[in-house]
Amino acid sequence: QVQVAESGGGLVLPGGSLRLSCTASGVRFDDYAMGWFRQVPGKEREGVSCMSRTGFTTLYDDSVKGRFTVSRDNAKNTLYLQMNDLKPEDTAMYYCAARAPAYLSCDLRVETFAYWGQGTQVTVSS
Repeated sequence: QVQVAESGGGLVLPGGSLRLSCTASGVRFDDYAMGWFRQVPGKEREGVSCMSRTGFTTLYDDSVKGRFTVSRDNAKNTLYLQMNDLKPEDTAMYYCAARAPAYLSCDLRVETFAYWGQGTQVTVSS
């Protein structure tokens, strides 16, 4: 059974940093492109970043480009999201997901991701 779990969320001041981690078990991790998404109450889940299976290709939403960096360690079955210069509008529940293996490339369409974690809350506030 596939299990995805996020960690590393918390409360941070504007301009601060956090690093989220995501582990996946029950799968061969390097067979899957992985993504980060976020959602606030009353709004649709939106894509933040995606990384291809090898890590060669990355995608970012325009709102986080230059501030967030995605990375993965396939030996540890772990995906990371380094978030710098955080803003109040980054406040959301952050989710990690594994893309369905039928999709070889990387993009941020929610419906193409098959396995999801429970989320970790990130709050940016003074």
